[in-house]
Amino acid sequence: MYRPEYIDIHSHVNLNDYDADREEVIKRAKEAKVWMINVGTDLESSKQTVSLANEEAKKGNDGLFSIVGLHPIYTPQFILRDGTVKSEGEEFDTEAYRELLRDPKVVGIGECGLDFFHLPDDDQLKAEAIEKQKDAFRAQIELAIEFNKPIMIHARESYRKILEILDEYLSTSEGRLRGNVHFFAGTAKEAEAFLDRGFTLSFTGVITFARQYKELIELTPLDSIMSETDCPYVTPVPFRGTRNEPLYVREVAHKIAEIKGLDVEIVKKALVDNAFRVFGLSDAK
Repeated sequence: MYRPEYIDIHSHVNLNDYDADREEVIKRAKEAKVWMINVGTDLESSKQTVSLANEEAKKGNDGLFSIVGLHPIYTPQFILRDGTVKSEGEEFDTEAYRELLRDPKVVGIGECGLDFFHLPDDDQLKAEAIEKQKDAFRAQIELAIEFNKPIMIHARESYRKILEILDEYLSTSEGRLRGNVHFFAGTAKEAEAFLDRGFTLSFTGVITFARQYKELIELTPLDSIMSETDCPYVTPVPFRGTRNEPLYVREVAHKIAEIKGLDVEIVKKALVDNAFRVFGLSDAK
């Protein structure tokens, strides 16, 4: 297993956005020594990420891993503002995910958490949706503790409530509850709260064109930061306007180095070290 130069710790290359050229996208990343962790959002996509990682491993590509879980927006019925039904609502199937977690290519659980932005307008439906999100989040935390795997947290307008739920488990988890807050966009105070609990924060290509992330990155210790693309979304400069892909995580790493005023080689090494530590990549097969 060779050591990568970059790691995209949150990608979605299993999505149909890549159906036409998935192999080429993965090949470009491999040639640039970029590893990736593909993250599930429901049971079907979680299975896809596991299959993709194993298919690549059979080809001799050790740089793909999987995280499996249920995204909070898919726990209740999820309808876009234009009326498109994205999900009829999915119950978290503990046994199905437990089986996926036995695969050595699976290095975490998620993306799980709470999303208070995508909620119904009706007050009763909104309350029911929030409870479903909380139930699924707790179920995934409990599974993470059982398997001693990190969680990949999705948070939107919900950082404080997520911290409250984490605190229900942290004191009794014996250090087994840990993980990363993906696409962090909270306040400096919220960032500090997650860091105090031993969680890392990851940043996407949005930092290359949105100035509000500068202070967060300056304040976050280098050993608590990770790089991601969240591809196919939020493509970084200079590729804005095109589909994102794991290769572009290089732009994220370089921007972190620029903001922190550090040598890019130091930052690249730290970002890889952090991912290896949090997700146990040196032990993944």
